[in-house]
Amino acid sequence: MKTRKDDVFMKKYVCMILAVVMIAATLVACGSNETKKVATDGSTSMEKMIGALGEAFMENTGATFTYNPTGSGTGIKAVKDGTCDIGLSSRYLKDSEKAEGLRETILAIDGIAIIVHPENPVADLSVETIAKIYTGEITNWSEVGGIDAEIVCIGREASSGTRSGFEEIVGVEDACSYRQELSSTGDVITAVSQNPGAIGYASLASVKD
Repeated sequence: MKTRKDDVFMKKYVCMILAVVMIAATLVACGSNETKKVATDGSTSMEKMIGALGEAFMENTGATFTYNPTGSGTGIKAVKDGTCDIGLSSRYLKDSEKAEGLRETILAIDGIAIIVHPENPVADLSVETIAKIYTGEITNWSEVGGIDAEIVCIGREASSGTRSGFEEIVGVEDACSYRQELSSTGDVITAVSQNPGAIGYASLASVKD
């Protein structure tokens, strides 16, 4: 869809099936009067939500709340390794992770937005076309109604829950050809905003005008 401002960094034009944002956590002993500390680790797309929840938690309990935005996979591993109390993930837990004693609680539902540079005239892509772009079958914007320019595919690192959700929804698990693999939602948005030939995906909640 068209953006409302000429000076926007990017535009979003496809909102795909919803991805689930959740917590994967062991039973949390921290936050009691003895420790007064809760440490969280994981999904970068949950930064604003967990920040607001953390502030409210500290105001109501007097405890210390920390958040380390390292990505979904790292957050889940941190809980498993006992280095944090709550892991934040933008994907469901795998059966193997549940078998290790982790459990999940859904906090919110987010969307995955496909984003391009504001100068890109392409305003609509199907999920099937997005799959062809990310697997390298379509490599030039002119093939999808755009200008004659190379398509630069940008995505998240392998441990990202947003990447896992995107690849599952589009049907391109372990088949994508990325030019850049970045470690946070914000990094993807920034990279796309600086490259007229780029395409990326990000948490819908993080994409602003």
